[in-house]
Amino acid sequence: MAQTVTPEGPRPSHMYKVVLLGSMSVGKSSLAYRYVKNDFRELLPTVGCSFFTQILELDEATVKFEIWDTAGQEKYQSVCHLYYRDAHAALLVYDIANKQTFSRAKLWLEELEKKFLPDEIVIALVGNKTDLAAEREVTTEEGEDFARTKGLLFMETSAKSNHQVNDVFMAVVQELLRREKEKAPRPSPHGRATVDLRASGTRTRCC
Repeated sequence: MAQTVTPEGPRPSHMYKVVLLGSMSVGKSSLAYRYVKNDFRELLPTVGCSFFTQILELDEATVKFEIWDTAGQEKYQSVCHLYYRDAHAALLVYDIANKQTFSRAKLWLEELEKKFLPDEIVIALVGNKTDLAAEREVTTEEGEDFARTKGLLFMETSAKSNHQVNDVFMAVVQELLRREKEKAPRPSPHGRATVDLRASGTRTRCC
């Protein structure tokens, strides 16, 4: 007897750890707060790390975000690697009205490149505070060009005016889910999942 397959089976569930990295006062905490609470607050500097969760019920999957908001002060730099360990995605946040924070975001990328292989983590470069456009020091083109050369997602946001905050997190979600589909084993004609070991390209990494 043929097996009946229900077209609408249970949706897959995924839990992703997302870290926000960047200099002090670029608005990392405000971005996380706006995304999770849909509200804006001028928040005090984060001490160590703060933690948010967000659950998304999407058509293709249920996604739980664990959002780790790291401190931007220099004195916490030595311990930040503890917070982004095992992260699935990272938002490198800079202030479009402060060129130095853009340079600092590039340094954060170098740190991540030491810890993760290219396909291990989704990285988005985020130019925050578009509400300060009159004081802009980093052009949109500069951000786009750097992101393109490094293969990063890119978006400009404003936690204050809620400009593209949901969009940047959704872009990260969609990229994570796209990679999940790529990793999923392909069904064989005989009904069993097969994995092309030649395509997997097993790689090892020290430390």
